[in-house]
Amino acid sequence: MTTPLSADPHEDDTLALTMRRFRHMSSVGGTGLPPVPTDGLPPGPRWPALVQTAALMRFRHQFHPWLHRRYGDAFTVRLVPGGRPLVLFTSPEATKEIFAGDPEVFHAGKGNAILGPVMGEHSLLLQDSTEHHRARKLLMPAFLGHALRGYRSMVAEVAAAEVSGWQEGEEFRSLDRMNALTLEVILRVVFGVTDEQRLAQLRPAVNHTVEISPVVLLGWAYPKLQRFGPWRRTVENQIALDRLMYAEIRERREAADLAERGDVLSRLLAAGSDEAEGGLADVELRDQLVTLLLAGHETTASALSWALAEVGRSPDLLARTQRAVDEGDDAWLEAVLKESMRLHPIIPMVVRTLMRPASVGGYDLPAGATVGPSIIISHQKDANFPDPEVFRPERFVAGLNGGEVPALNVWIPFGGGVRRCIGAGFSLMEGVEVLREVFSRYDVTTVGTDVPKVRNITSVPRRGARIRVRARA
Repeated sequence: MTTPLSADPHEDDTLALTMRRFRHMSSVGGTGLPPVPTDGLPPGPRWPALVQTAALMRFRHQFHPWLHRRYGDAFTVRLVPGGRPLVLFTSPEATKEIFAGDPEVFHAGKGNAILGPVMGEHSLLLQDSTEHHRARKLLMPAFLGHALRGYRSMVAEVAAAEVSGWQEGEEFRSLDRMNALTLEVILRVVFGVTDEQRLAQLRPAVNHTVEISPVVLLGWAYPKLQRFGPWRRTVENQIALDRLMYAEIRERREAADLAERGDVLSRLLAAGSDEAEGGLADVELRDQLVTLLLAGHETTASALSWALAEVGRSPDLLARTQRAVDEGDDAWLEAVLKESMRLHPIIPMVVRTLMRPASVGGYDLPAGATVGPSIIISHQKDANFPDPEVFRPERFVAGLNGGEVPALNVWIPFGGGVRRCIGAGFSLMEGVEVLREVFSRYDVTTVGTDVPKVRNITSVPRRGARIRVRARA
């Protein structure tokens, strides 16, 4: 695929960076790993690796439970290319072992490498060892308590602007509205973009990035596909998005009010300026911003749309949630969001690739195997969550659930250990602010039923979690 050179040398530099990333990162993590012996692995289906990979990515909500019923608490799936094994565990004990594993042995980057062409090699999700430690150290201050408190008013302002435009008696797909809202939060609060012309350019490029299908993700294992159809369009969209993002980064570095700005990008530009290792280069910033975009946009939108639909099914739950808004009970609003994430997992699993042999869940596993807990099964287990099919936010409120909230190794939407999602606090804060805006203004009624649908790495309500809103009396 060829793209014409631009009269702007910055654009030519960006094009070169984008194409280099796609050439370098178009793999699914198998490079440099030894062949994996088949003896001693947990049982699993004997289907062709391509069929197993498609089932895992496209039909995850049926495939995980089927594997668990057929093979028990540990099972092996073989993936393209080369039939490399993915060993999934479902017990809290095995989950704890994986999250507590030596990060020099349990590498997350290779397990997430399917996202590499879009996220880039500097993405926090793809880095390991000292590189991951450095990046996390530089990023962390932008997601700690003081910073989160600074973002709260900006998130509330974006949420109020979206919610105030809903019409009395209107019926709509809440997923669409939540996607628009969380995208605006990413662009204004995380990227710090306020210029309406650039926002108008960014929105479609960002949406096309988020809407990558599983087929396109699988295609990264075969770089020649980038010349054709949806793979070519993905590359072209990434070139357009990268040009916009690099332009924003360059301009922000020169901003006279950088020190006074409260958005995430501005904080990251200042991060590490006093550190021996220095701050983040433009390409590192680009990769981390896209990571925050993919990890924090549709994931939060899906969780919020499910939360609105679940609350809207029950007049009692609606009244309880509106009372929490009126009384400033943020713990209840956060519990609603957490229970939404439990009952409707947004991502199916968290994975690590073994760089040396290791023991997990009673199995001695070889180097090169990928391991991880199944979020889908962990959140469905009656032993972890009694009556798991019931939406019950009180599970996550201390004192209302037998005095305890679920352990971190059974409720795992953000992963765990040293690799726990750096944006977990931001996501929960954002969700609470959105729920506050919705339920302070409206009675919500759910329209029909819904089931999960796989979009890319995330799952969303197939019918969009339709709701009807009426102004509160």
